[in-house]
Amino acid sequence: MRVEMIGLSKHFGTTKAVNDFSVTLESGELVCLLGPSGCGKSTVLNMLAGILPVTSGTILFDGEDVTKLPPEQRGIGLVFQNYALYPHMTVLGNIMFPLEIQNVPKEERVRRATEMADLVHMENLLNRKPKQLSGGQQQRVAIARALVKQPRLLLLDEPLSNLDARLRLEMREEIRRIQQQTRVTTIFVTHDQEEAMSISDHIVLMKDGYLQQHDKPQELYNDPVNQFVADFLGNPPINNIPGKAQGSQFVMADGTAFACPGIEKVPEGTAVNLAVRAESFVLESGPAPDRMACTVDSVYQLGKEEMALVVYGGTLLRAYLSFDYGLKRGDVVHLSLKDRGVFLFDIATGGRYL
Repeated sequence: MRVEMIGLSKHFGTTKAVNDFSVTLESGELVCLLGPSGCGKSTVLNMLAGILPVTSGTILFDGEDVTKLPPEQRGIGLVFQNYALYPHMTVLGNIMFPLEIQNVPKEERVRRATEMADLVHMENLLNRKPKQLSGGQQQRVAIARALVKQPRLLLLDEPLSNLDARLRLEMREEIRRIQQQTRVTTIFVTHDQEEAMSISDHIVLMKDGYLQQHDKPQELYNDPVNQFVADFLGNPPINNIPGKAQGSQFVMADGTAFACPGIEKVPEGTAVNLAVRAESFVLESGPAPDRMACTVDSVYQLGKEEMALVVYGGTLLRAYLSFDYGLKRGDVVHLSLKDRGVFLFDIATGGRYL
């Protein structure tokens, strides 16, 4: 099902939780609503579900205006953060319950619930109660219960936040598998950028109630529209080097400078951030006008990757550099920049030049 939100706003008194939010989500996709706490992503989800009334704007499901429809008439399935399973019911009873509310005949209820249990790999635990299940198993039951109604739209509100790190990894892969099998349009709310990057077809990134960027995960990483997007996505965080444009030179406050490709697009004297991904540095053999002379602060290993902390003009930077060179604290290294993963942002506005 295709979902359109047009000029969507939600105000709680004088607080504007969502502001003029417009986005179109294509049928059959898994889309993550991503952003920091308080950015409005759960508010958007609750407006889609019909739990919260819309202050202004329109919601369309396959072209049908559902803005004022009650939740039960929207054809949605909803999975909450705490799963909200009925403790006195078995796994089968929990999955069947929405069909019981719809007065579906018992034989049909059992058949459809059993099919959903198979889909989420809970077919051998149908007679257990929620307290006998792990967190991941409870989540599977909650997803099966939401899907058994054959919804047009599945809404997941931070469903992995109560799980430990290993189980979160396993369950996000399971959610992707289930969504790919059912092809139900799915909207997944999370504040975890790694989670969103790993399972989404598209990401909708929000800040302070406003849409920042809607794109494929790798496009948000490779081509951020502003400073916030560049800062929010990536681990380790992107390096921000403050300075100003001076002809073809990028100049820092202490006078440290180098020839920076693309800086000519910035008005002379404008304060900018040179933002560089850790993997976008290249270790060179010697100095040159377009290279940064940095001092090594420390070197260490992160699992299979090797990281160096270097200082340039008083700013500490993270860079993935090969340890084949035997770098040690105090060494001076000359770094150039790759074309990809290097951006120039206006410090005042956060807008992007390069």
